[in-house]
Amino acid sequence: MADRFAIVSLGCAKNLVDSEVMTTRMLEAGFEQVPEAEADVLLINTCAFIDAAKQEAIDTIFSYTRAREAGEAPAGQRVVVTGCLSQRYADQLVELMPEVDAFVGVDYVWRVGEIARAVLEGRAQKVYNTKVSTLMPDFGETRFRHTEKHTAYVKIAEGCNHACAYCIIPRIRGKHRSRPQANVLREIRALVESGVKEINLIAQDTTYYGMDRWKERAEKTSGVDSSRGESLASLLRAANDIPGDFVMRVLYTHPAHWSEELIQVFAECDKVAKYVDIPLQHISDHILHEQRRMTDGATIRRLIRRLREAVPGIGLRTTFISGLPGETEEDHAELCEFVREFRFERAGVFPYSREEGTLAAKMKPQVHASTRKRRANELSMIIAGIADEIGQECVGRKMRVLVDAPGVARGPWDAPDVDGAIHVDPSLPVGEFAEVEITDSIAYELFAT
Repeated sequence: MADRFAIVSLGCAKNLVDSEVMTTRMLEAGFEQVPEAEADVLLINTCAFIDAAKQEAIDTIFSYTRAREAGEAPAGQRVVVTGCLSQRYADQLVELMPEVDAFVGVDYVWRVGEIARAVLEGRAQKVYNTKVSTLMPDFGETRFRHTEKHTAYVKIAEGCNHACAYCIIPRIRGKHRSRPQANVLREIRALVESGVKEINLIAQDTTYYGMDRWKERAEKTSGVDSSRGESLASLLRAANDIPGDFVMRVLYTHPAHWSEELIQVFAECDKVAKYVDIPLQHISDHILHEQRRMTDGATIRRLIRRLREAVPGIGLRTTFISGLPGETEEDHAELCEFVREFRFERAGVFPYSREEGTLAAKMKPQVHASTRKRRANELSMIIAGIADEIGQECVGRKMRVLVDAPGVARGPWDAPDVDGAIHVDPSLPVGEFAEVEITDSIAYELFAT
């Protein structure tokens, strides 16, 4: 009988792709995938972006090691912790979590099959890690996906070149590395040919795609570069020509890297969803400067107005951080007014999380936790009110939706797992597009016939 494994995936969609890669490598190594309670090797792929994510990861790890001790899992079950928590804290966790059999950093996702085999045979290291992540993503065309059959995530780059004051990701994931465009297109084409209807393009910053290669080309040609080469715009245009009935959704864009060329792609390419995920984080010049966001309030306002002008009906999704060190009541009031004025179709807000190793962790004055929470709640109330209004404005509209499950679909403004849903006729075929008319709404939940 084959050795058995299970995988628990925590965190964002980018982490989910890594979990899919690890599942593929485990199957290739001869393991059989089973439920967690039956696994000989349990992989827990973790996130360590903010305190809440770290706590979720720690709680999850202990819940499974205790289940093993309580006899609710095979007595010899091995627990392997992978991903961002292992990349960031492996050396400390070895002492704190002797129950864990191995800690595997992000550059070792490709080797998880051989590592799991070594763990079972008692010859594994305790830590598999690199100080700095340099792995170039290449996720192939046969990845075992954890999403529904009709939707997929495609990671177009790894790492991040930004130095946002609140963010630890560059220290975990390393510098930005773009996949070659031809490589990404092969994956998209294979997914579409397999029946996927929705391609969600992801990276730490999708708008930076290809820009790391511009510098490489300039250096190789002594600074003479007649064309910039690959970019998110060129990737989307090329993918738009792939035959098939599918839609592409772009997530995790950065406001500092939008260009008129990219805006025109959204306006002209019929397979690019009229939806943009663009985390703005704030609007106050003071706070944007402190956050090291490489942009200012006026630039952001111009960009949002230009997107709405060039792409009628576009849905904008954003997130904000409330309570960064030094944020004043005036900064908070400006952000509230900005949200009221620009009425984002989808939005979320998070209280600032103080992360060791970041610039913001050392900034003064730190905003009191209760003030952070209060400001975030105030913003959330404004966002909720706008969501109700926008939902009511959708009533009477005809909309093309993608059916996710019997009676549940998503429209152009709804990315998987993070946005709303549209309740439709349960007889509509799952995994297919359908034309519906919106009849009612409750915030981000719509109802259609």
